[in-house]
Amino acid sequence: MHEPAAPVVIIGGGFAGLAAARVLGRAGIPTILVDRQNHHLFQPLLYQVATAGLSPADIAAPIRTILRRWPSVSVVMDEVIGVDRAARAVQLASGARLRFSTLIVATGARHGYFGQPGWAEHAPGIKTIDDAIRLRRALLLALERAETMRAESRETRAEHLTFVVVGGGPTGVELAGAIAELARHAAERDFPHITRRCVRVILIDGGARLLQSFPPSLSAAAGAALAGLGVEVRLNTKVTDIGPGTIMAGDDRLDAVVIVWAAGVAASPAASWLGAAADAGGRVLTGPDLALPDDPDIFVIGDTAAVPGPDGRPVPGVAPAATQMGRHVGRTILARRHGRPVPAFRYRHAGSMATIGRSHAVADLGRARLTGHLAWLLWCAIHVWALAGFRNRFVVGANWLWSYLTFDRAARIITQLPDGQA
Repeated sequence: MHEPAAPVVIIGGGFAGLAAARVLGRAGIPTILVDRQNHHLFQPLLYQVATAGLSPADIAAPIRTILRRWPSVSVVMDEVIGVDRAARAVQLASGARLRFSTLIVATGARHGYFGQPGWAEHAPGIKTIDDAIRLRRALLLALERAETMRAESRETRAEHLTFVVVGGGPTGVELAGAIAELARHAAERDFPHITRRCVRVILIDGGARLLQSFPPSLSAAAGAALAGLGVEVRLNTKVTDIGPGTIMAGDDRLDAVVIVWAAGVAASPAASWLGAAADAGGRVLTGPDLALPDDPDIFVIGDTAAVPGPDGRPVPGVAPAATQMGRHVGRTILARRHGRPVPAFRYRHAGSMATIGRSHAVADLGRARLTGHLAWLLWCAIHVWALAGFRNRFVVGANWLWSYLTFDRAARIITQLPDGQA
């Protein structure tokens, strides 16, 4: 008897891994998807969970539910700790080993602290639902504590309402705007002893302008929108140290109740698993077909891969790019099995967007550049449409728009209080 062929194994249930699984599932290819979480997360809206604009269930769905229509695809909830290329097997934390005929590594990225791992304890970022819930708890507890300081001066309460965001990319800009709105507008309605003058939101970036991947005119528009929300933007400012409740921004020492990191990312340890060459950020260097140059049956995609775009610069670590890579690898595997030629991967940039608060956004659509309400409406439409498959699109869109238009943050619930705190 011949032993059955090993399946395709996909590591990671993010945008890239799911896109590949869908292509292989439609073709009936035996596939196993491994992820340490049981859900897929729509990360572009994660900051809204952190700022009480959405609930976790609005932006996440079980991976099994998403893939259940394709019986050839199975899901394993476990953590990958290594890859044995010689034995063609993936080692799991549970002790199990999964054999593979083809391997797709789509393990994403983690926070990068520029050689200062100790900063992570004092300035966490948001990559998971747990991260977002912890940040939401810290933000809401800061408001609650400031409200109880009725006898204190406004200046004293302001010390407990200073929030710092590090990083002027899309995540940092969106976070700073959402924190400002949560603290200044929504909270002002329910916390009578907190005024807008008590709240201080600071956005720090080491570059000369915000949103450096956007055209300068859109960077300026984003800065103006943040200023309108009361956010202090500090450009050309390097962070030199972060400690408990303090951050050194240039020569200034800032005391902050919450510090959020949005300044950089580092790839997962996939390069070390595979013994593959990587760039300075730890991303695996792939060939034009997204496979390892010395192993055509191992693909690396999404934020884990360093892939040059049409202009020679690396393909950005955004959801559309990851989805395109996943689809390309799925189609490549099918093409090989049918003896068809395999084209090189080519990233198609559909545009970049960032939202600043509830009524302003910037959009770079190539020839068209939008700002203000029109860009915000387009941003809303695209993101609500992309949420299909998580929950009913109409329900999510209605709840989201209601909270934006009425300032009624239904998700403003504090959970998982620290031990010893009632």
